[in-house]
Amino acid sequence: MPTISQRGQEMPASPIRKLVPFAEAAKKRGTRVYHLNIGQPDIETPPSALDAVRHFTFKVLEYSHSAGNESYRRKLVQYYEGKGIHLNYEQILITTGGSEAILFGFMGCLDAGDEAIIADTFYANYNGFAVE
Repeated sequence: MPTISQRGQEMPASPIRKLVPFAEAAKKRGTRVYHLNIGQPDIETPPSALDAVRHFTFKVLEYSHSAGNESYRRKLVQYYEGKGIHLNYEQILITTGGSEAILFGFMGCLDAGDEAIIADTFYANYNGFAVE
């Protein structure tokens, strides 16, 4: 039987997941629930995006560059230039979500025993990410 790492044992459970039964009960009562607790979008997907998926013709859906799509990163450089922030597209890393970005940041910048100051109010999983 595999053992759980020390980090895994000390990581607090996600308090956000505790909300799921309440949301499910509200839905059963007919209440419309916006799942903002799990990052679920509360706006409709643009028809153009759905059409693009419907008309997808590639035979293989391959991985993108590990840092993210280069053309998207270059567009972000233009966006930030407009805000007075000067970057090179190679300085930008695209993640699949904010949690992954925060986790990468913590792993890349913090060592065991370092102090992480997390402002309150915060996303509840940040505490778990900061565990040694």
